[in-house]
Amino acid sequence: MAKYRGAVCKLCRREGEKMFLKGARCFTPKCAFDRRGYAPGQHGKTGQFSRKRDSDYQRQLRAKQKARRTYGAMERQFRRYYEAAIHKRGLTGLTLLQILESRLDNVVYRLGYAQSRAEARLLVTHGHFTVNGRRTDVPSMMISIGDEISIRDGSRKRTYFKSLADVAETRTVPGWLNRDLRNLSGAVMRLPERSEIDGNLAEQSIVEYYSR
Repeated sequence: MAKYRGAVCKLCRREGEKMFLKGARCFTPKCAFDRRGYAPGQHGKTGQFSRKRDSDYQRQLRAKQKARRTYGAMERQFRRYYEAAIHKRGLTGLTLLQILESRLDNVVYRLGYAQSRAEARLLVTHGHFTVNGRRTDVPSMMISIGDEISIRDGSRKRTYFKSLADVAETRTVPGWLNRDLRNLSGAVMRLPERSEIDGNLAEQSIVEYYSR
């Protein structure tokens, strides 16, 4: 399975804003974006201000890259999500975001059982979660309405999960999910609305990018 193995802080610096890819670290003084809030590379400080106005293509590309990096999807995988969104009813951009939100690693993150999507992917890959009672290790698995996600019985004895309920309680859960902290589980009640998805994602620009 292909995945990005570089420094994730560079991705935030490249997009020019925090994407909170490292969870709690992004709120501390150690955050690389706060210490070096310019694009990475040799011409990072000067190059980002050299253009007077970005072209439409540049704006569309950056919107696509930001969404792809936020959810941890590779290029071919992200395009498949877009192609799947085209064939569904409704607004293509909103449908694309709903598909991305339906990934198992994102659902685990939204439930508050991981500090970041990257950590959620790691936990899923190690087989700590079950979907409808069946163990899975595929972070990109699509979760449907009514599916139940829970922590595997064998993993509950680990130190990380023993204190997880107290930590997760401090994290807000969106309205399209139902969380049960006592059983360390959760369920998808419906598809998320646009107001429940990150507002800094420009889905229309993504549609324009792939419609060229």
